[in-house]
Parts: sequence; structure tokens; C-alpha cells
Amino acid sequence: MAFTDPFIRRPVLATVVSLLIVLLGLQAFSNLTIRQYPQMENALITVTTAYPGANAEVIQGYITQPIQQSLSSAEGVDYINSVSRQNFSVIQVYARLGTDTDRLFTDIMSKTAEVRNQLPPQAQEPVISRQAADSTALMYISFFSETMSNPQITDYLTRIVQPRLATLPGIAEAEILGRQTFAMRLWLDPVRMGAYGVTAADVNQAIQAYNYLSAAGETKGEYVVTSVNAFTDLEDPEAFAAIPVKIDGDTRVLVRDVARVELGAESYDSISFFDGIPSVYIGIQGTPLANPLDVIKEVRAAMPEIEAQLPPELQGSIAYDATQFIEESIDEVIKTLGEAVIIVIIVVFLFLGSMRSVIIPVVTIPLSMIGVLFFMQLMGYSINLLTLLALVLAIGLVVDDAIVVVENIHRHIEEGQTPFDASITGAREIAMPVVAMTITLAAVYAPIGFLEGLTGALFREFAFTLAGSVVISGIVALTLSPMMCSKLLRHESNPSGFAHKLDVIFERLQTRYRGMLSSSLDTKAVTLTFGALVLLLIPLLLMFTRSELAPEEDQSIIFMMSNAPKTANLDYLTHYTDEVTQVLKQFDEYQSHFQINGSDGVQSGIGGFLLKPWEQREKTQMELLPEIQAELNKVSGLQIFGFNLPSLPGTGGGLPVQFVITSPGDYESLLQVTEQVKARAQESGKFAFLTIDLAFDKPEISVHISREKAAQMGVSMADIGSTLSTLLGEGEINRFTISGRSYKVIAQVERAYRDNSGWLNHYYVRNDAGDMVPLGTLIEMDERARPTQLNQFQQLNAARIQGVPLVSMGEALQTLEDIATAEMPQGFTFDYAGAARQYKQEGAALYVTFGLALALIYLVLAAQFESFRDPLVILVTVPLSICGALIPLFLGISTMNIYTQVGLVTLIGLISKHGILIVEFANQLQRQGMSQREAVEASAAIRLRPVLMTTAAMVFAMIPLLLAEGAGAVSRFDIGVVIAAGLTIGTLFTLFVLPAVYLVFAESHQSEAAHAPA
Repeated sequence: MAFTDPFIRRPVLATVVSLLIVLLGLQAFSNLTIRQYPQMENALITVTTAYPGANAEVIQGYITQPIQQSLSSAEGVDYINSVSRQNFSVIQVYARLGTDTDRLFTDIMSKTAEVRNQLPPQAQEPVISRQAADSTALMYISFFSETMSNPQITDYLTRIVQPRLATLPGIAEAEILGRQTFAMRLWLDPVRMGAYGVTAADVNQAIQAYNYLSAAGETKGEYVVTSVNAFTDLEDPEAFAAIPVKIDGDTRVLVRDVARVELGAESYDSISFFDGIPSVYIGIQGTPLANPLDVIKEVRAAMPEIEAQLPPELQGSIAYDATQFIEESIDEVIKTLGEAVIIVIIVVFLFLGSMRSVIIPVVTIPLSMIGVLFFMQLMGYSINLLTLLALVLAIGLVVDDAIVVVENIHRHIEEGQTPFDASITGAREIAMPVVAMTITLAAVYAPIGFLEGLTGALFREFAFTLAGSVVISGIVALTLSPMMCSKLLRHESNPSGFAHKLDVIFERLQTRYRGMLSSSLDTKAVTLTFGALVLLLIPLLLMFTRSELAPEEDQSIIFMMSNAPKTANLDYLTHYTDEVTQVLKQFDEYQSHFQINGSDGVQSGIGGFLLKPWEQREKTQMELLPEIQAELNKVSGLQIFGFNLPSLPGTGGGLPVQFVITSPGDYESLLQVTEQVKARAQESGKFAFLTIDLAFDKPEISVHISREKAAQMGVSMADIGSTLSTLLGEGEINRFTISGRSYKVIAQVERAYRDNSGWLNHYYVRNDAGDMVPLGTLIEMDERARPTQLNQFQQLNAARIQGVPLVSMGEALQTLEDIATAEMPQGFTFDYAGAARQYKQEGAALYVTFGLALALIYLVLAAQFESFRDPLVILVTVPLSICGALIPLFLGISTMNIYTQVGLVTLIGLISKHGILIVEFANQLQRQGMSQREAVEASAAIRLRPVLMTTAAMVFAMIPLLLAEGAGAVSRFDIGVVIAAGLTIGTLFTLFVLPAVYLVFAESHQSEAAHAPA
């Protein structure tokens, strides 16, 4: 008795098994979370250290180098990137995917603390932050007012809004962008200071002496303790202006005599706009493990309360919400899921012609879809774009087993058996092929599930969800389907109607096919030669197929990087970026525009062009980008690059191509080599534009001090250094309070007295004798060009070539590699960052998986068929179907990317099912006494209908993917086109090439028939 018999004889048992699957799946549905992608840890940890007044060389040598050298030994680091610029050191530590980021964060904190005593005393404490390794925030919220100043808006957001948002679950940081924090600014007049005999040191000492924060303690009586609060600090500009700086008898020089005092901003180096209106933004950054949908849901829930508390003159608006794309993508996949179900039902009906027959395989769809949810719950998975995509693909797969069962039982009924006997016989015949097909399909995804890196993190849930649904469909096909066949299928003594017409059509098709197959087998050498030639085409097709990590998606936003000349200030940058808003408003697709100037120094800005929703525009953002870039190129005075966001998480942001050239040598030679590489790459015509983040175009004044003169005149180096630092460095003297919060007190000369190097000669310093000495008598100056910032990558001096390719990512990087190899002298190396790094790390991962999947299926089939030759026959059509799948990629319809590669791996299992059906039945017929040729001809002819039916079900289920529009459409199309093309062409090869290969390579089973008991 076969194991399928009890379920046919006991229909209640078969029904209970299926209902149990549904019950477990339904309870899992309410507990599964919804995300964009599977949960993964891809953290970026940033160490920021401020040293006001210090130039890039000092920052790099005294701050960046000791900190990053200590951090490099932390476990779980992928790479370290550092930027040293005027006043700041920024070290970015990118964690390897899957690293315990809590442990890494703690490790980095301790290693930073270890070297704190090596940093200059004037340097501020390093600030360490952690966020997901995507530079773009999940949401930007804009706040603007016609009456409130930027510092006032910033102060309100810092006190009220930011603390409210920062405490919401899953938020790593609610960063205020374009902020101008309150500060007490003392704008010094060096001319008046010289006239009054006041130095910068005098001002510093006076502020420290008269704005003093005291902790007076408390008085203690016999029974009473009373705290003492001494008001020794100052709070308003008038009080600071009244501080005496110099007292000489009855003459007093006050701060107001040598400076203009105002409550201003700590820095004037950044400003932001929303639709051209000056604004302040809050950027919401998620934690590495946070679900973006949950994070933004919490923010949106808090927004009504926040808006209700805003002052009447202050307005807030959500400028950008990344989760709109996520939600729309999920909705589109769910819509695709429903369309695929309807299409598969129609296809099955058109092949079977009877509603009774259709119900049986169709029931498998909801059972498998619902049942796999319980499997997802057990594995800790979520409902995300990739698991939903797996369910879309599964629709065409899960009906296959049931279709094969129904077709086989139906054939026996037509031959005269009762439905019950036909179900028993048909289920016994088909049980092993169904088990083989189920295990084969499940096995093909195992290698994907065990991949490391981004591919493994993204597609593990996809692979095991698909495998789980196939296993459940196999269970249903062998338990519920035979029982339903015994109850629903009937033998019609006088066949008529649609079902009968279909039977006639397929009988004619079967007869015709058998004749064509017989002719093909008569000249099997020709057939095999044709198959070999097709096989040889694969390397050729791969060679000319464009490759990239992932296709660009229409996310309804185009980002723009703006770069001004290095001599420019913020006013210059703002003047020209104002033109950008007017340019963008000319496009019909315009919804809004935000601009943040000073994002990476006063010469750079980042902006976003938000497009109307997908259904309200005809052009995709990929089509719009060249048009927008053409208009941006007309904005004089700025270099503006438009680019699309990476479609996969964890790229680190930035432009698509990021090619890093490193050297232990100096920056001059590094720049020379990098410019040579960039020039040749630009000449290749394969890049829309390229830019280098290293340039010697920032003017720097070198102050050379005559130490001999200084010693003779009694002036120390410390006096000269502190004078320049106070007058020019924008450093903090001490702090004052406003309503319970402390702010910096900053002294600096007015802009008019530092707008050229000549003013340095008119600054004064006091010598040991108390006399005023002009700096002009002690110093000589010359100007030179230096980099705005000094970059390092993996602790080596680095220059980064960034840009947007006109060709595939693979071809672009190969071009840069070839040029760099030819141009770089000894000691120079190259590396990658951002999306390019992901591509290099993940590009070949699935090719290895492909080989593993083939090997695993071969071993599974060898064990099931008890033969090492039969599995080779079954798998011979795999490379032939791969050739078919590569044709649309070769024609440029799509590219070789992470989605098409997964589609190719999926093809292995899909096409193998056809081979299993034909080979298994041919072996059975041989055991019944047929010759090899008779057996394979009969088997292929009899299995023609289920083979075509399963192929049609899967191919037509891909139609919603092929016709996809809106959010996430490109990735769905890519995986659909590979499966549809590969399966269609692979099926043709299965029907003609496989029988020829069977005759040549398959084992003979006629001897088993001879020794079988009578």
C-alpha cells in the first residue's frame, strides 16, 4: 500500500491535514511584521571630533590618525573612511553585514576613549553616533516661518520637537539640518583694540572672569539646609557688552568699546530651503535593526500633536517620506499576487476544461500561500518585498504538483477505471515524481539561503519562503488532491462540451508531437549537435550582457549634489541654488524641492526633487533624469549632478560609481594619478560625468613667524597662536544660559577685518613688558592652494572618483580598473565604496550558488533515481533554458543583476521538473517491457499535457511582473522576464533535446522488467 492510499480511503483525514495547515497559517498572519526588506544589520558608526581653528593637516595628524588607528582593530569592521577638514574630523566606520553592531559600537567607544589623552587639549570630546548605513534619512520634516529667524526656529526644534521625535522607537537620530544654534557673538574690531591697547587674550580673560558659572553650595543650620545660587554668569548681550576688558586708573575699556555684541548663531555655514523658502529640517534616521515602516508610522502619529504645539508663526511640513515608496511597492506586489492567482486559474481551466478538474489544483494555491506563513513565523521572517515576490513566483509552482496528479488520475479515468481506483493507481504512479519534483525545487534554493553578505541577507527569506510553499504544495498534492479527484472527477460515457473539445485538441497535439519527436530521434545526432551549439552560446551571451548590482527603481525623488568653487562662500552657493528651484518648477512632474546648503562644507549642497505620484505622471524618474541634468547644466557658477538613490539597502549612499585610489605617499602625487585616471575614463564615453573629491583649490595663508624677532621682543608662540585662534578661529570661550540651556560665547573679528590676509599685520599681541606689538613685525605670509579636505580610506591617503555611468556598473568598474592598472605607479592601489563596493562583493556570489544548486539537485536526483546517469539526462536542459533566459538580457531588455540571477537559479528547479516527469515515467515504461526509444517517446507524449500546463501556468503567472508599473516595477520585471523566457525556451528543449539525450546517456531498465516477478 502506497502512503497516498490512506488519504484517498479516509477523506476526513486528508481534509483535516489541509485545515490544520490553514489554521496555523492564519494565526501566523496576524503576528508577522511588514517591512521593505528582510531585517539586516548594516550599521554606519561615525566619530566626529571638533577642533575649532585647526586646518585640515592639523586635524588629520593630531586627531584623525590616532583615532582611526585605534578603531581599525575593532572586530566586524568592513572599511573605515575618514575626512579631515577645517575645524572637524569625521571618521566613518562601516560594519560588515550581519555584525553585532551593539558590540561594535561599544568597542569603538572604548577604543576612542583609549586615545583621548593623545588629542590636543583644545579639541572637543569625540561624538560617536550609530545609524543604518544609508546616508539618506527615512524622512525629512521642514519647519519654516516668515517672522522667526533661523536660530529661533532651531532653538524651538532643539527644545521641543527633537526630544519628542528622538525618543520614538527605532529612531537612531532626529538630526536638525540647516541649523543655526544660538551663540553670544562678540564681533571684535582690531583697529579699536589696537587703539585701546586691548589684545585678544585680554578679551578672553575678561569674558572668563566676568561670565563665570559658580556652584556656590549650600548653608546648613541646626535644622535647615538652604542652597545658595550666586548669579555670577551673564545672560544677555547688554551684560556682555558692559564687561570691563581693561582698567587703567579711572579709565575703563568695556567690551562694547572694542566689539559689537549680539545674540547670533554659533555658525553661519549652513542654510536650507523648502520650495525656495528658508527652512530648518529634521532628518529621521533609523537604527540598524529598525523597521522603516514602523518608525515612520510612529513619526506620523506624533506629527499632529507636534504641529498643534507649534507657535502660530511657525509651520511644519513633511518634505520627503521614503516609506511612501516602500508602501506603494508592497501594495503593487500584493496586487500582482492577486492578478497572478486569477491568471493561473484561467490557464488551468483552459487546459483542463472542467470546473471540477480546475478546483483541485486551484485549492492548492490558498493552502500553500496561507500555510507558508506559519513556516515564515517559525523562521522569524517578515512579510516584505522579497517574501511577497516569492509568493508571486510560488503561485505558478504550487499548482504544478496538483496538476500532474489530476492529469494522471484523469488519464486513468478516461481509460475506464472508476474515479476511486483511478485515484489510487494514478497517485501511486505519480507519488515518486511529485516527491522528486518537490525535493528538487526545495533543494535548489538551499544554497541561496546559506549565502553570506548582502545577497544572503536579502534573499534568504525569499529562498526559504519559496521552498516552504513548494513543500506544502507537495504535501497537499499527495494528500488532498488524490482524495478530491476520487470525489470530483467523473468518467463521461458520452463526452461533449468544452472539456471534450480540449481533450480532442490535446490528443491531436500529442499525436503530432509524437510524430515530430520520432523524426527528431531518427536524426538525434543533429538534435544533439543543435543542443551543443546552443550550449556554447552561453559564454558569448554572458560576455555581451550588461551587469549591475540591482536595477534603478522609480522612487519619485531625484537627488542633486551641488558644488561651488572652493573659494566660494555660503552666500555664493545659495545665490545659484535659488535658480535650481525655478528650473525644476518648469517640469510638469514637479511636486516640491528641498535644498540643504553647507551639508559638507560651505561649498557643497544636497537637494531633492520630489516628483508627483506614479499615477499622475507619464515619465519615470529614470527617463526624467537626463532631461533634468541637461537643464541643471545651464545653471552657471555651480557644478550640479543629479542621481537616483540606490534601490538596495546598505550602500552607504552617494553616487553609483565610487572608485577609490589610495597611496601611502603625498596628496599631490595622488591627485596627479587620480586626474589621469579620471581623464581617460571620461574620454572612454562610458560616464555621464565624473568628479574627484580631492582638489588643491582652497587658498591657504601660510604664516611664517620670525622666532628670533619674537624672542627679542618678548612674544611667545603661544601668544601668537592664541591671538590668531581667538580672532579668526570661531572658538568657544565659555558658555551662557538662556531658559535653562547653555550656549557658546564666541569672539571673532568682523568679516570686514578678515576679508584679506593684509589684516593679519594689524592684529596686536602683548609682549612680556606689556607693550603692544603688531603681528606684522613678526610674521611673513604667503598664499598656497591646499585641499579643502584630506580623505583617507583604510588609513591610506585616498582620492575618490565618483560618477554616474552610461553603461552597466560592471563595464564601468572594469573600465576604471583597466585604466587605473595602467596609470598607477608602484605603491598605489584601488578599492571601492558605496554601491560599487556592494557590486564587487556580491557580483559573483550567485554564480557560485548556481553551481552549488546544480550539484545539490544532481545528488538529490541521483539518490532518488538510484542512478548517476539519469540525473544528467534530467539536468541537460538546465543550461539550455539558461541560454533562453539570457536572450532578453543580451538584447538589452534587462541586465544581469541580483534579481535576474535569482531568476536563473529558480529556473534550475522549474525546468528540472519537466525532465523528472519524462524520465521517471520512461523508466517505468521500460520496466513494463518497452524499449528505451518506445519508452521515451511514449513518456514524452503522455506527459506533454502536464508539461505544457505547468509551463503555461508559470509563464502566464509572470505576466503581471512583465507588465508591472509604479513602485518596484523594474525588479519585478527583471525576475519575471528571466523566468518567462527561460522556461518557454527551456520547455521546447525539454520536449526534443531531452529524449535524444535519454537515448544516449540514460541507463536501461529493461533488465528490471525481465527479473520482475510474474
